[in-house]
Amino acid sequence: MKNSKRKTTNNILVQTATSTRNAHPFIDIDNYNPLSRFKFRLYSSLREAVPIIDASISKLVRLIGTFKIECDDELLTDKINNFLEDVKVGVCSSGIDSFLLLFLDQLLTYGTAVGEIVPNENFDRIEALYNTSLKNVELKCDQKSLELMVYKKAGGKLSLIENPEFILVSSFNSEPDKIYGNSIMKGLPFVSGILLKIFTSTGNNWDRVGNARFAVTYKPPSDSGEKMYTKERVEQIATEWSKTMKSDVPSDFVSVGDVDIKVIGADNQILDSKVPVRQILEQIVSKLSIPPFLLGLSWTTTESMATQQLEVLNSELESYRRILNPIIRKICKIWMEFKGVKSDFKINWCSVNLKDDLRLANTRLLNARAEEIELKNQLSKEKMNKS
Repeated sequence: MKNSKRKTTNNILVQTATSTRNAHPFIDIDNYNPLSRFKFRLYSSLREAVPIIDASISKLVRLIGTFKIECDDELLTDKINNFLEDVKVGVCSSGIDSFLLLFLDQLLTYGTAVGEIVPNENFDRIEALYNTSLKNVELKCDQKSLELMVYKKAGGKLSLIENPEFILVSSFNSEPDKIYGNSIMKGLPFVSGILLKIFTSTGNNWDRVGNARFAVTYKPPSDSGEKMYTKERVEQIATEWSKTMKSDVPSDFVSVGDVDIKVIGADNQILDSKVPVRQILEQIVSKLSIPPFLLGLSWTTTESMATQQLEVLNSELESYRRILNPIIRKICKIWMEFKGVKSDFKINWCSVNLKDDLRLANTRLLNARAEEIELKNQLSKEKMNKS
């Protein structure tokens, strides 16, 4: 009898159950190791996980602008510009602008971009331009001649490409003795991982607190006879409470006895994420070199600060254009070789101007008025000297 009493008094009425961890689905970012080899999936996941990164790179690519080729011969200028406007790109695009936008997007995202000039069967005309996926090629360098060798991946084997002169390769911020460049997002996986953890935790907290959960506590009276039916009372309360919560029509819960009902987590305060999220976004925006107001972030407090940010963006766009210039020159030179023409040419990019046109017009007006006043003063001085 003593043993049986001990067993009943030592029954566990409450226990803690481990819950599943609600983590964000971008595993590559959590597994980021700065010392590991470059992974393509990491930066693709980063653009998908953090929309502000994807928006920044997309805006940088679109702001690069267009260009025109200028040759000594006007007829040749028209022909080569018409070719660049109508050349086939990939399967369903046309125009060299489509090729360069995807090329630059790949360059900024992965640090390396590879394209291909596709000639016709007779090797006398450029048939199309093609953006190659980095997963399908591998780049190596001959240490003696310093020539770039491009290998094609097929069936787990590497085969050297037959016509490397038609391959377009460019790298961004490459390190010494390295062929592959560095992504513009280098250094962002760590801070982006923290940002995703904040967003995931905020979502979990709102799921717990926003979708109210209740703790129903029944306190049996001190009467020993009533304690014998505690289990039955709890089961009855749980059944009726479930009916109340699942009912489509608002209903009341009526109980006899000491029943306490509280909302789980109602007295808990959700952490304010405004400051840490702001700090992380500042790191991301500064790394991508794009003014915050272009992304809808009202951080700039003065007009002069916004102007300085635009000047920094202009310098970034100019550097991207200098990276694309050798690719454009190679395409134009091969087109001229197929046509049997030799001519010098210039690449004239459209002006990068993100400033207010009205402000520029007012500046020109003030300068014109100042020149007019100076000219009048000079004429009046000349008349006085003659008199």
